[in-house]
Amino acid sequence: MRTHHAPPGPQDLVARAANIELSRRQMLLGSLAALGGGAVLGSLAGCAPSSASASGVPQLNFWHLLSGGDGINMANLVTKVNAEHNGYDATQTVLAWGAPYYTKLAMASVGGRAPDVAIMHASRVAGYAPGGLLDPWDLDMLADVDVAQADFLDRVWAKGGLDGKQYSIALDSHPFIMMYNTDIAAKAGALGADGQLAPITSPDQFLEVARAMQAVTGKHGLSYGYLGDGAQMWRLFYTLYKQHDAEFDLSGATAAVDDDAAVESLEFIQQLLDGTICTPNGDYGTAVSEFMSGESGMFFTGVWELPTAKNAGIPFDAQPIPTLFGTAAAYADSHAFTLPHQSHPDPVKRKATYQFVSDLLHQSLDWAEAGHIPAFQPVIQSPEYQALLPQAHYAPAAEILNYDPEAWFTGSGSDFQSYFLETVQNVYLQGDDAAKGFAAFVRRVNVQLAKPNPV
Repeated sequence: MRTHHAPPGPQDLVARAANIELSRRQMLLGSLAALGGGAVLGSLAGCAPSSASASGVPQLNFWHLLSGGDGINMANLVTKVNAEHNGYDATQTVLAWGAPYYTKLAMASVGGRAPDVAIMHASRVAGYAPGGLLDPWDLDMLADVDVAQADFLDRVWAKGGLDGKQYSIALDSHPFIMMYNTDIAAKAGALGADGQLAPITSPDQFLEVARAMQAVTGKHGLSYGYLGDGAQMWRLFYTLYKQHDAEFDLSGATAAVDDDAAVESLEFIQQLLDGTICTPNGDYGTAVSEFMSGESGMFFTGVWELPTAKNAGIPFDAQPIPTLFGTAAAYADSHAFTLPHQSHPDPVKRKATYQFVSDLLHQSLDWAEAGHIPAFQPVIQSPEYQALLPQAHYAPAAEILNYDPEAWFTGSGSDFQSYFLETVQNVYLQGDDAAKGFAAFVRRVNVQLAKPNPV
């Protein structure tokens, strides 16, 4: 949910390489700003981890970009697994979300100061693994610590793979979902006999339910904030687009897309933003505030807002966004464990790293309490998780998730969603022609496809 500066042109790097013989490391260092979206690189001094703690067990350096409530929850989880004394002592390094984090992580891998383990969004692996910035996980070593491919949903596991190797192990899925106020839904006649929202199976039915909720609140039926926020715009659009069973393929020289599905999705969003169902010009913070104060009946958001809703004290439940266009689908990403490249990893520390990650996965019920859907299926299938509400009600979103289209310039913290903001926001805000707006976005994406991956 941030905007980023445009990255420096990779074509300049290619030209430079044609005139000057650079080592692989030098070339990577010159290219990292493009991967990170133009971050301030900063110094990596002091990032190298020590080999052992005062207790004599390996000292692991764990980098992540989790802040706010997520950061607190992760800190508590690390403290918990450290206390189990399973042969390591992990220390966290928390860096700024987005481009600064990804650039610094890449520089650490190139510069010989990589942490032992780091969180990445699964959607970024495709931009990092091909350049040698990540080491693959050893599946036999994972099996030794009770972690296997069968413990993950197929599409979640597959996202971490490339060329037959596994470069990331998902901690969670965090999809775009729908929360709803159960009191408002009841007054609008929208609840089923089980006390949950009755099934909604078409765009017209959704509009009807939203208007019924607006009649109850007197303000809006739906909260959805997007203004100046390409990530929010993309999350809803891509959810609806994938509900058309439409492909968005960036593997060729130009993007292969379904224009009809895109236009229908955008025109439906325009119907939502009519000032009655939903405000036409709200930002994300406004949407959060409106739903949490009971001024709307439904809320398009991420699972990460679960603690906010609980703290607000409103009566609510949550579910995947209703399937309106035929195919169940949800936009999502995953926080995933990666091994930033080390030329000569310490085998003792590497073994301890596997144990640390395994312990975090096995303890991820604690992570679920904050809203994220654990990727480790033994946790999802446990009675303890099934008793968590509303988490268990929206957990099926992980089975229908869709990550960003795969390319070196896509994924969380990249500029891809900012391109969507630049070209499509007026379709949302001013009712501009949906076909023209989407065509402009595709042209912008094709510009990036014409450039080489900087690494």
